[in-house]
Amino acid sequence: MKKNLTLFAVALLAGMVTLGGYKLLEDKTPVVITQSQQEIPVVNTGFTNLDNTALAFDFTTAAETSVNAVVHVKNTTISKGPTSIMDFFYGGGGEREMVGTGSGVIISPDGYIVTNNHVIENASELEVTLNDNQMFAAELIGTDPSTDIALIKIESDTNLPYLAFGDSNEVKVGEWVLAVGNPFNLTSTVTAGIVSAKSRDLNQYGSSTQSFIQTDAAVNRGNSGGALVNVRGELIGINTAITSQTGSYVGYSFAVPSNNTKKVIEDILEFGFVQRGILGIRGVNVADAAKRLPDVSETEGVYVSTVEIGSGADLSGIQQGDIIKQIDGISINKFTDLVGYVGSKRPNDIVDVTIIRDGDTKTLPVTLVKLETYQIDDLGIEVKNVSEKKLKEFNTNYGVSVNRVLTRDMGKFNWDDVIITKINDERVENIEDVRRIIENRDSREPFSLTMIDRDGEVNKFIVR
Repeated sequence: MKKNLTLFAVALLAGMVTLGGYKLLEDKTPVVITQSQQEIPVVNTGFTNLDNTALAFDFTTAAETSVNAVVHVKNTTISKGPTSIMDFFYGGGGEREMVGTGSGVIISPDGYIVTNNHVIENASELEVTLNDNQMFAAELIGTDPSTDIALIKIESDTNLPYLAFGDSNEVKVGEWVLAVGNPFNLTSTVTAGIVSAKSRDLNQYGSSTQSFIQTDAAVNRGNSGGALVNVRGELIGINTAITSQTGSYVGYSFAVPSNNTKKVIEDILEFGFVQRGILGIRGVNVADAAKRLPDVSETEGVYVSTVEIGSGADLSGIQQGDIIKQIDGISINKFTDLVGYVGSKRPNDIVDVTIIRDGDTKTLPVTLVKLETYQIDDLGIEVKNVSEKKLKEFNTNYGVSVNRVLTRDMGKFNWDDVIITKINDERVENIEDVRRIIENRDSREPFSLTMIDRDGEVNKFIVR
């Protein structure tokens, strides 16, 4: 019992000493609470604060500027098809009217409207409805299927609200943007987002001819042809496509950059068709080239794999193995950066190309040459004219070459090593011969291609 009392007394005394020491330290070492909220810089996101302080960006001005310049486009097409079971067996049928809808952007007070080619394709009648419900018949001025841009026009007694083009080269990733259009046949609808990426390539066959602005602003069916605008209300893109397994918006949408759109429209107005200038190279992302070429240490840029003989690149001194880093001071980090910038230029324009060769940096002025091509849709290839210098390489004085492939199957063949000299046993001197042969052929008959390679060997292929 005495032993227990002794232990209790010791424990009690130890507890008193501990508590006293704690109080002593507490008095001499006050607790400091760090005001971490004051040490973290405040970033204004552009949304209204709880105390209703001013916004960094006011979207209402951009929305008011753009909503009246964006129109609803109705495309009426006439198609023939079977209307009864007898028509299926014996042919025939009647005409059927089909209606498609999309959006467009007024780009001048006298009624010129830019939209997507797929919005107005095969139209027998075009109707435009303004945001104030005025309706107009529209005239097709011209199209460019490769960029999916079309120009139409309406006639009005008064000047129309319109959007001015902004500089899409100045668009930055993370920048706020608005998408304005007519999804699901609704009147002009505004959605907001940011620029998610630039220079996106949507070509699944690896032969890019287009470069898109990617945004997370909601875009759905009917938004095609509508406006992508910045916070100042400037047109920086034409909304064109979404990536979705459902057909509806899932977080990604794509717009043709305004600089490319403007160039296409100006060409249509001046020439009636689009004139494309090219450097005259074939290239790949330098990061891809570095995987198989140990001497390549760069991670960004375009590796020049082939230089077209007689092209502006060839004449300026660009060589295979060069790495393109800039054009006119614009950074070229991947091939679609190059495609997007050059796509806004014309034949005979001169651009300054900055390259790295053997560790040295140099800038070469390159005159863009005119790209003349013709698509053979049934074959899945696009052909182009060939320079005399290149024809001599193949020991021939006529023929065309393949500029790019349009289908996966045709991409399995190495088209760089052949010149097409005949189609359906008819000699082809240039793409005009190709156009004539294709347009006059019986589509039920098989295709034949006669080609010659660098060794002078002639081969004939028949495509059924």
